[in-house]
Amino acid sequence: MTTPAAKEYGVFLPIGDGGWIMSTTSPRPLADYEYNKRAALHAEAIGLDFVMSMAKWKGFPGESDYWGQTLESMTMMSALAECTERVKVWATMHANVHHPAVAAKMYTTLQQISHGRAGMNIVNGAYPGEFTQMGLWDHQRTQADKYRLTEEWCEGVTRLWSEDSVTMRSDFFTLDACESRPHPGPRPTIISAGSSAEARAFQAQWCDGAFMAANDLDTLRAQSDDVKARAAALGRECRTYAMLTVVQADTDAEAEALVAEYGRGIDRPAIALMRESWGIPADLALNWANDAGAEAAFQTAYVAGSAGTIVSHIRRLVAETGLDGLMLIFPAFDQDMVLFGETVLPELRRLDALD
Repeated sequence: MTTPAAKEYGVFLPIGDGGWIMSTTSPRPLADYEYNKRAALHAEAIGLDFVMSMAKWKGFPGESDYWGQTLESMTMMSALAECTERVKVWATMHANVHHPAVAAKMYTTLQQISHGRAGMNIVNGAYPGEFTQMGLWDHQRTQADKYRLTEEWCEGVTRLWSEDSVTMRSDFFTLDACESRPHPGPRPTIISAGSSAEARAFQAQWCDGAFMAANDLDTLRAQSDDVKARAAALGRECRTYAMLTVVQADTDAEAEALVAEYGRGIDRPAIALMRESWGIPADLALNWANDAGAEAAFQTAYVAGSAGTIVSHIRRLVAETGLDGLMLIFPAFDQDMVLFGETVLPELRRLDALD
């Protein structure tokens, strides 16, 4: 009988000012290399499996200037690959911004720097305002077009990683006897986030890991099972992950008090601007933000409690959804990651090993 692969736990680095809580009363991680470097070194020290950063080109001003300052993912992760030894380093690349020949060369370089720990998180642009400011957004491009672009882009990159000369004619780019040597060895891990049918089809065909999101565990389970089944039908394997913000304190009551305090400063104008960037009319976006509960300050699902509560929650979440791991977010990375590493992660590893 095949032994199940170990669960993976990683961290979503705060490459954008403000981290992952849209609030004026929460801790404010800095879009600063030294801050992110410390978080990566904490991840290495406490035994997390990977560190990942998003790619973000424009924020949402609001009251907190949320993500008003950001670093560039590929450059930062290359530096973090040099200062770490074990943890996997996953950088994000926009298929609608970078030519596949440029991306292929960049990730080959990252794979050398990291000695085989590189991962490529592929995105295709969810926030039009980031790209209209650069003249890089096609308003006529449909969702189907976006995934066709991403599939062809990924084909181009992976062929350049393994073939000496690649010729491709796409509606989105051209490769004309294009060369990209040396080839990476091994091939970088490919990751993508998305829950739509188009996203799951792409993940099953091209990705080694898929990030899922849903409002309930049953839906999350269905998404995870679907991606894995689609991949298996193609003779592949695709692991599944979700994101989780961890608010930890000595007691459940103290952790819930932290959640309430973070929610007290919810940045409703920034939330409205984010929803507007998805294509929701401005008045509807503002109405939704104004009516939203304080928990809307959190960009992901969250767990709040003592170490024991957090262990139980994570174990239940992973067991009931069939996920292969979680990407974790912390309000104050310096303090909260260390606490998690001392009091939660060892127990998770012990219990996972018994499964």
